[in-house]
Parts: sequence; C-alpha cells; structure tokens
Amino acid sequence: MKKALVLGAGGFIGHHLVSSLKKEGFWVRGVDLKHPEYSQSKADEFSIYDLKNLKLVEKSFCSPGQNIKKESSSSSPEFSDNSFDEVYQLAADMGGAGFIFTGENDANIMHNSALINLNVCEMAVKYKVKKIFYASSACIYPEHNQIDPENPNCAENTAYPANPDSEYGWEKLFSERLFLSFYKNFNLNTRIARFHNIFGPEGTWDGGREKAPAAFCRKIALAKDGDVIEMWGDGKQTRSFLYIEECLRGIRKLMDSECFEPLNIGSEEMVSINELAKITMEIANKDLKIKHIPGPLGVNGRNSDNKLIMEKLGWSPNFSLHDGIKKTYPWIFEQVNKSKEVKE
Repeated sequence: MKKALVLGAGGFIGHHLVSSLKKEGFWVRGVDLKHPEYSQSKADEFSIYDLKNLKLVEKSFCSPGQNIKKESSSSSPEFSDNSFDEVYQLAADMGGAGFIFTGENDANIMHNSALINLNVCEMAVKYKVKKIFYASSACIYPEHNQIDPENPNCAENTAYPANPDSEYGWEKLFSERLFLSFYKNFNLNTRIARFHNIFGPEGTWDGGREKAPAAFCRKIALAKDGDVIEMWGDGKQTRSFLYIEECLRGIRKLMDSECFEPLNIGSEEMVSINELAKITMEIANKDLKIKHIPGPLGVNGRNSDNKLIMEKLGWSPNFSLHDGIKKTYPWIFEQVNKSKEVKE
C-alpha cells in the first residue's frame, strides 16, 4: 500500500485531499496545528504538530513505527527505505483578502510559512520522500500584469520580473524557488501548483480568513430578502474561482506527471465580484442590495491561464462557478443556522 503525508491536513484543501487519497487506496498521515473544523479527518493517523518546529516536522516524516533517524558517523544521515511515496505540503499561514492585504499580518505570514517550507524541504531530503507537492498561489503573479480587470495576464511564464502585490505572494514565490532549488541540488522530486481561489463546502466561511465565495454565501445566508449587504470596493475587480473537486483532480494529474515546472490550477471563467454576488443571490433566491465600502482589495484583475496545464497534462475544469456555488451555498447556509442556534 502506498503511503502519503499531508501537511496542512486540518485546512480546507488538505482535509479534502486526505479524503481523496483514501479513496485512491493510500495509507495517509495528516499533520496540522488543528483538526479539521467541520468533519472528522479520514487520515489513518492525525498528528497535531507545529511545523515551525523542525523536530516535529521530522516526526511527521517518520513512517509508522519508524524512529527518528540519527546522524551516522559519516557526513550523510542514515536513511530509511520505508519513506513516504507522496508528500503534500499545504501548510501555511494564510487567508482571504481580509487577512493578507491589511498589512497587519505580513511578518507572521512570511516568517511562519517560510520556516515551515525550509523545515519540510530539509526533512523531505533526509527521509528520501519519493515525490513532493508544494501548494503555491496565483498571488505570486506581478501586480503590473493585473491592473486591467478585463485583461489580466497570469500565464506561468509571466511570474518574472517578480512583483507580487502582497507579502503572502512574495513568500509563495520564494518557496517555489526553494523547492525547485532542492530539486536541482538534492534531486527532491517536486511538483508545484499555483492555486487560483479554491472554494467549496467545509472551507472557512467567517472570521476574516474566508475567501470571497464563502464570504458572500455567508452574507447572503444571513440576509433577508430586500436587505443590504456590504462589498469591499466597487465590485468591478475580477477573479476566477475553482471548485474543490476540480482542484483535487488537477493535483492528481500533476502528481502523476513528469512536469517539474509550476502550473496554474484554476478556472478560466473570469467574473467580476459584482457578478459573483449576483450568482450567489440567484442560487439563494434572494433579492438584495449591495453597499460598496472601502476595504482590502488586492489586484484589479486575476484569471487563471490554463494553456500550459492543458498542453502538459490535458487538464481543464468541468464545473462552472454556478455549479460550485450551488454545492457550496447550502452547506454555508446550514453552518449559519447552526451558529445562530448556538448563540440563541
């Protein structure tokens, strides 16, 4: 039986990934600072570890029943033949626009995520993992290529000269280079995906770290017909959003490939934030007014460019944004009602 290690398994994508790997027949260890919030993990083992701590990262990489490897008398550590077949590194200090664009969390975002990735690369080499996946982000793309909301350029080869619009994006770009350097110097078999706004059930939906689809699902679920909901900015900024099931399919395609260069995993269905709100209202069957207020916005336009992943892997998403929101809104509506019951 193949073994997989999922770092960040308590988060939205990581939790779904564990379930997907179990369906594929993997033995899975999940590691995170917390358990998944909304349902129990299907991981065979789940460890609560702070991955900023190198010793705890090393424990994560030890196979079941395996002791931490000690340095041998030679310059090379003693390796195990019982290494993980696949490691997925999704652990990061992250969130939506309300978390990464205020400037208040920049130092923690850069320090925490960079330290985690440095630790993970070191242990992946020491424990001879067979293949590792790194979850990067569309936030690495230069701000100057995303000024026109109707025509953003997020093709993979436009990442340089670098100019991300947030420290979160700068850290992701650094860590891409880190993993690729470990591939070049230590033969760490690496795959990198640049995610574009992944959403779906069991994702964060309140508290400030939620993404736009979840935020609007929550606001609309809380509102009564005819109410007013708030939106940061004028709503003309554009984005694309990818449903979680499509993301998992893209990850599997990438891991099964021999493609070592970073690839976008996202949807090319670009919509304005106003259109996102309208789609969600239609699904909720509510007629609401929008009040535009100041707030953190990010770039004016961003859309996944899928030409390279189509060429390399033959992958493209099948779910429309409407289809994805139709699956996500009922789940968030249910969470909102549960939250109301607890408060009452």
